Amino acid sequence: MMTAQIIEIAGQKMAMLPVADYERLLEIAEDRADVQAAVRADERRQAGEDYVPAELLDRIMAGENPLRAWRQYRGLTQVELGTRAGVSNLTVSRIEKGERETSVKNWRALADALSVDVDDIMPLD
Repeated sequence: MMTAQIIEIAGQKMAMLPVADYERLLEIAEDRADVQAAVRADERRQAGEDYVPAELLDRIMAGENPLRAWRQYRGLTQVELGTRAGVSNLTVSRIEKGERETSVKNWRALADALSVDVDDIMPLD
């Protein structure tokens, strides 16, 4: 049971409670917010939103080329991705190695072929 003392300061009623009770209330509020966020995330997932595995994000954050990481995550070879995007597999290879810049048109085509946003596959540097 929680204990609180009601006081009035400058015409405003306030509740004073032990720090342990206050911390417990914070935990309850945080737990509730977490549950609500999980429910919203599950609703988005059921509506078809694609979730990105932590392993994929870890690879990209560790410096791996995002295009390569996404291509491999989608289970595509460079040839398959190139075919879907309308670019050569040599172009895909060079972009993944950081040896070649490409046009906005190609970035969009590659992103569409991988069902991601362009920002998801562009190098982080």
